[in-house]
Parts: sequence; C-alpha cells; structure tokens
Amino acid sequence: MFNSILRTRFKGLLSLAGIYVAIAMVTRTYLLFFSRADVSWNIWNLIKVYAMGAFYDIVSVSYMLIPFALLVTLLTDNAFYKRWRMTSAIVFYTILIAAAIFGAFAEYFFWEEFSTRFNFIAIDYLVYTSEVTNNIFESYNIPLVVSLWTLFTAAVAIFAIRKKLFTPSERISTTIWQRLKVGSAFIIFPFIAFFAFGQNTERFFDNQYNSELAKDGVYSLGSAYINNELDYHKFYINNDNKSTLAELRKLLATEGSQYTSSNPDDITRKITSQGEAKNYNVILICNESLSASFLGAFGNTEKLTPNLDSIAKQSMLFTNLYSTGTRTVRGMEAITLSIPPTPGSSIVRRPGNENLFTLGSVFSQKGYDTKFVYGGYGYFDNMNYFFGNNDFKVVDRNLFTKADTHFANAWGVCDGDLFNKVIQEADSSYASGKPFFQYVMTTSNHRPYTYPNNCVDIPSGSGREGAVKYTDYAMGQLIRDAKSKPWFKNTLIIIVADHCNNSAGKSSMNIEKYHIPFIVYNPNLVKPAKVETQCSQIDVAPTILGLMGWSYESKFFGKNILTMKPNEQRAFVGTYQKLGYLKGNKVVILDVQHQSEFFTYNKNSNNLTPASKDNALLNEAVAYYQGAYYLYKNGLTKNSINKNPPMAQKR
Repeated sequence: MFNSILRTRFKGLLSLAGIYVAIAMVTRTYLLFFSRADVSWNIWNLIKVYAMGAFYDIVSVSYMLIPFALLVTLLTDNAFYKRWRMTSAIVFYTILIAAAIFGAFAEYFFWEEFSTRFNFIAIDYLVYTSEVTNNIFESYNIPLVVSLWTLFTAAVAIFAIRKKLFTPSERISTTIWQRLKVGSAFIIFPFIAFFAFGQNTERFFDNQYNSELAKDGVYSLGSAYINNELDYHKFYINNDNKSTLAELRKLLATEGSQYTSSNPDDITRKITSQGEAKNYNVILICNESLSASFLGAFGNTEKLTPNLDSIAKQSMLFTNLYSTGTRTVRGMEAITLSIPPTPGSSIVRRPGNENLFTLGSVFSQKGYDTKFVYGGYGYFDNMNYFFGNNDFKVVDRNLFTKADTHFANAWGVCDGDLFNKVIQEADSSYASGKPFFQYVMTTSNHRPYTYPNNCVDIPSGSGREGAVKYTDYAMGQLIRDAKSKPWFKNTLIIIVADHCNNSAGKSSMNIEKYHIPFIVYNPNLVKPAKVETQCSQIDVAPTILGLMGWSYESKFFGKNILTMKPNEQRAFVGTYQKLGYLKGNKVVILDVQHQSEFFTYNKNSNNLTPASKDNALLNEAVAYYQGAYYLYKNGLTKNSINKNPPMAQKR
C-alpha cells in the first residue's frame, strides 16, 4: 500500500521534487564552469559540492511542497481523482517549474555580479523593487531572457505532462490513516530540517567558491531573510559583558583621551587636541565600489583614474585602510558611527537607529551646516531616515530639478550632476555664513555602468572599467569647479569608498577585496604624504576630527590614524555573518555556532594560511565585536553628549 500511495497520491510531488533538484543541479553545474578558474577541481571537493548541494536542494523543495502535501493527504478519494483536481495540479506544478527556472536565471545574474548565492543583497533587491527592476531592464536583454525562460519552462512542462509525471497512472482506494502515514513524512521532514540543519558549508571547504556552489539558492535566500540580525551572544564566542567592556575600554584608551566616567558601560571619552582648532569646511565623498586596486596610486596599470591619481599625489594618502563590509550601508555605518560591523544587517537599516553619536552630530555641535547629499532616492536602504534622524539635512534626488539632471539611471543621477549639486549646496551654506560638512554618496560606479556620452573613451554601459573612468572624470571636474569658489581655500575634500567592487574569493574572507582608498585633499591645508598605518574605515571619522584639531567628547570605536601607535593598528572586515579581525599579519574570523578560525595573512599574495589559536588576538576581537553589539543594543551609543557653542566662522 505504501508504494501504491507514492505512485498515485504523491506521484506529482515526487516528480516536482525531482524536476526542482534537476534544475538546481544544472544551475550548480553551470555556475561551476562559469567560475572554473576559481573553483577547486579536486575530485573529493566536487563530490562534496554535488552531494551537499543535492541534500540542500531536497530540503529547499520540501518547504515548497508542504501545502501540496497537506492537500494531497487530506483530500478524499472522490475529490482527489476528479478531473478539475488533476487539471489544477498540472497548472500549479507548471507555475512552480516556471518559478524554479526563473530562480535559476536570477541565480546566474546574481552570481555574475557577486560570485555568491542569494544573500542579504538579494533580500534588499526584493524590497527595493523600483530601483532593482529599472536596473535589470537597463543592464540586460530582457526580451531574450524572457524568451529563454518561457522556452525552457514550456519544454520541461510539456515533457512532464506527456510523461504523465503529475497525474496518477491508476486509481486506488485509501483511508485517511494510510495517507497520513505517507503524507506525514513530507510534512515533518522540512520541520526537522529547519531546526537540525543550517547551511554553513564553509567549514567543509577551503575554497569559498566551492562552498557557495554546495548551497541551494532558495535555501540561501530564506536563510538570509531569517538571519537579518543575529544575536551576538547566542551565535558567537563571547565573554561575560563586564570583562568584555573592561577590555574594550583598555583598547579604546589613547594618549590625549580620558574617560568621562568609571561606568564600564560608558565609552565616552574626552578627546583633547594639542593643536589649534580649525574650522575647515569638509566635503566627504563616499565613492561607490571604489576598490583601491582601480587606482594607479595602488599599482593599477589600466589608467582608469588619471584624476584621482593626480589628486593622490597632492594629498594625504592612506595606503593601508580596509572597509568593514561589502555593502554601501555598511560603509555608511563605519564612517558615520565609527563602529565595528555587528552581525546581520547594517545599523543604517535597523530599528532604533535615531539620535546616535555620529560624525554629523559632532559637526552639528560645532555649528556646521551638515548635509547628506545623494543622487538617488534616499528611501533606498533606509538612508534618508538614518541620516535625517542623526543630525544631517537630507538632499536626495527629490531635490534635483530637471535643470540639475542631465543623465540618470536606475540608481540615481550621474556623478557629474551629483557633484554640481554638491557645489550648489556648498555655495548656499557659504552664503548663509555657516561652515559646512557634506557626506556625499555617489552611484555611477554600479551596474548598469551607464553615464553621459563623450566623457571618457569607454562606451557607456560596457562594463565596470568605463564606470570607474567616468567617476574619476567627474571627480576631476568637481575639483576644478571647487577651486574656482571662494570657500575652497578653507575646504578639505575627502575621498573614500563605501566598499570594494567585489568581495568574492577563494578564501572565506578575501581581505584584499576590502582594501579601499582614503584621500584627504587640499594643497592649501594638507601637505602631501603617504600614511601606511594599518587601519579601518571606522577610523575615518576620528582622523577627520583630528585634522580639524578639535577637542570633543567621543563615543567612537575608531582612532585618529595619524596618532596611532604600532600596537593599536588593526582592521575589521566582515560579511553579514563572518566577523574578521586583522592585526598585522594575524587574522581571526568569528563565525556562528561559536566558531573561530585563525590565519596568517600574506598581503603580497593575498593568502590566508591556517594558524594556531591566539587567545590574545581572540580576546581583542571579541571585545570589539561583542562590545559594539552590546552597547548598540542597549542604547549606549546614543548621542547623550551636550551640544557645544557654535564655532566662530572664518570663511
């Protein structure tokens, strides 16, 4: 009877599961050959990729089949064998086949961009449908994609219908108890899998590409959604909060700073400057996906950034700075809050992120006109809400007139139009008699890589290199325009990236892909220099304030790079789940399930070699990461510092 029920009642479910697994296996194979230069072709690794992949494919499709399994189990014989029921089953199963093939296409495009299965970025793409849909239509040949999708769906569906895979070949009588014995397996298995199995494949592979291939895309999407914010104490190595915060206070202590309280929960320090306080204007440009490897100043020979390379020679250039993450909002978090990345999504996108102690709040306390200037619509990634509730005035695409906009794509106006707006806002602040601080976020160095014609010698929309060259062109124009303004002689132009263009690599943490430029420019105010101190994106804010010569109260986790001692040098590199801590050539990576891995990092070859456990390094990493999580979750990074009187303005 068991076999008979499987052949009749549950035949359609088994057929659909088999088709889904086949589509997933074909997708996995295509992605394998797409990344053939990067994967490990060791036969044992390939066996693990396909064996583990098949398991997660089965788990993934089992979730989808739950409602169908319930229906097939509970329907009486008379209802189950009616023609309308058979027809509706074929329709719904065909829709699921179309969805599976659509997912395979989506996985290819996502892998092409990020070299990973679906993750937090894919979740964001589902939320911000307008930008993403427009980006897709601008980036890909949609008629061709839709035609292929329709063709493949039709081919699979017709094959399944002709072979009668979805309809029983015979009729048998069953009781509800007989059906429950079989149907319960379809229903219970996915629940067991949900609680018993994670998709942490990294521990089984040395090569990150193989690890990602062993996953199932739909399963990864669900996992990313569920784990949008991870409880540090539940998932990561942690010490008791008292000892962690005591260690954190030791790590944050520097010469020229003094804690304002003996309370272990309070990291507020009085930063005392030894120099004269300046009232420079500051334009901080956070450049989308500007990897250090694009610049000639860091060894690139493609001549993509002639303007930035020229600017770098006249600037204070920080050559050894690393971003904290792989998303724009993670870079914003690091620069404005000066805080290590906490597991899950960026604080920019979390609830309770209002009235935090930020770089903007310090400038605001000093009487500055403080603005966030963005060429896109700032509701994306919660940017407008975050900046608007943390001492910034928001200037986004809604405030760009038709006259301001000469070229735009799905993500926003081109960098040239954005920088024209920056100049306008600076003029406005200057005319009002106020010093100004602008946090500027660019968009042009992003797929679909389109920009105005006749600006650079690479056609618009042809790829990343053209977008990099265009954003460099726009940067050069900004500098030339700024030099003609009366406020330029008293203005620092600071250039930094939000993250690199791609973080994928063979190692679980590709440290080279976190290396970004940090440039402080104004020949009238800053002498050219190369600063080789190993440092983090969270150090940008304290360094800017150090250049201003300001004394202020701080809740920042970062330090002034220019006064760092050798034993203070370190960097934070993370994904939404993995938390890396780099100190010299030593690396520890914290992961879920209270895991930690230790490596020796060779910067020249970008290789991580497994190393023995280093308790001192581990305790520092835990102090920073656990401390950041604890203080934010408990509201202890809020801006409780009293405002200082406005500075006198020397224009």
